[in-house]
Amino acid sequence: MKQENLMDKLISLCKNRGFIFPSSEEYGGTAATYDYGPLGVGLKNNIKNQWLKEMIQLHDNIVGLDSAILMNPKVWEASGHIQNFTDPLVECKECHKRFRQDELKKGIERCPECGGELTQPRQFNLMFKTRLGSTEETGRDLYLRPETAQGIYVDFKRVQQSMRLKIPFGVAQVGKAFRNEISPGDFTYRTVEFEQMEMQWFCFPKEADDWFEYWKKERLKWYLNLGVKKNNLRFREHGKDELAHYAKKAVDIEYKFPFGWKEIEGIHNRGDWDLSRHSKFSGKDFKYSDDKYKEPFFPYVIETSGGVDRATLVFLTDAYEEVSGGRTTTTKSIKETETVLKLNHKLCPIKIAVLPLSKKTSLQSLAHAIEKKLKPNYMLQYDETGSIGKRYRRQDEIGTPYCVTVDFKSLEDKKVTVRDRDTMKQERVEIDGLENYFSKKY
Repeated sequence: MKQENLMDKLISLCKNRGFIFPSSEEYGGTAATYDYGPLGVGLKNNIKNQWLKEMIQLHDNIVGLDSAILMNPKVWEASGHIQNFTDPLVECKECHKRFRQDELKKGIERCPECGGELTQPRQFNLMFKTRLGSTEETGRDLYLRPETAQGIYVDFKRVQQSMRLKIPFGVAQVGKAFRNEISPGDFTYRTVEFEQMEMQWFCFPKEADDWFEYWKKERLKWYLNLGVKKNNLRFREHGKDELAHYAKKAVDIEYKFPFGWKEIEGIHNRGDWDLSRHSKFSGKDFKYSDDKYKEPFFPYVIETSGGVDRATLVFLTDAYEEVSGGRTTTTKSIKETETVLKLNHKLCPIKIAVLPLSKKTSLQSLAHAIEKKLKPNYMLQYDETGSIGKRYRRQDEIGTPYCVTVDFKSLEDKKVTVRDRDTMKQERVEIDGLENYFSKKY
């Protein structure tokens, strides 16, 4: 499949099958905002749950947090966002489109859209402003947070003391963030409203380099364990001229999208910048000490910062396959190209489809009974419309790993046919044994 066509096909699949579609499309939409449909919600929630399980449940000494989107504006002064969270942009004098200077090819002096003359670069703050207050006169300016990390730093002492944590320890958070992107695009890769999965690991300064290497490997392993192809992932270390003002070291995990290698997660050694700055600006003590280390100090922070939306796009892109010749038809003369979404079983929005072979009442009743039996433990979809081949194909397109077909023989032998998405192998399984059968698959 040609890479330039893959994104168009994936976007079409997402829209037509209820994964992702443009927000407020009936009113012409809003640039770089998307709604997650029924299947998109399921996929996205599964990704977040897998991240939270990996971070909080399976790793020692990491706790969760859900900090507020709106914070005191002094937080963003302390973090440097008000002063430093800017991008240089240029504007076309003819069509008035704006472009990030760092995304234009070197040496370009004319507008890539219309050829018009470009203005000199200007700094453009990426934070959205809002206003808190019942009236315009009494209100105060606030910002929608551009990242979730600052909430973790501001709550550092309260979390540490309330949970009696000793460093090294981490605080993990999934939450919304907002950036007034100048040049959003590439479907959901760069949007103005998005979700982040961030973990801040607080450690001794002398151990920071070792922890940086540890978390770099752990985060790559997470994507691989959930099915992303190894040759589509790589590390890219930031050069000194690329490092953020606070960073001592930074590495991106990049994915090979159809539109090129792009960052999907960053691992950063932030030093003691964040806690020392908040200590200075708030006048409160953010230093750490305990019985063993009585001399107070600012812990170093190793950050892992990934996007839920970008991860969702990665898993969808990596799972998308087209099979020529058809997978569901038994007629050799019919040759079709069929789509299969080979999502990892842990991520699939629908785990099992229940399909009665016909709309006969007896088969419907048995199929609904099976659905009722499995539903407490698995997200199901019941489908009785169209030929069985078309129904298999629909389930392949949305990534459902297993289809349970109830046929007329099922009324006699109390067995059903279970079809595997990836192998297309079919086997007869006793209805009373279905719960045990699927417990071994998931």
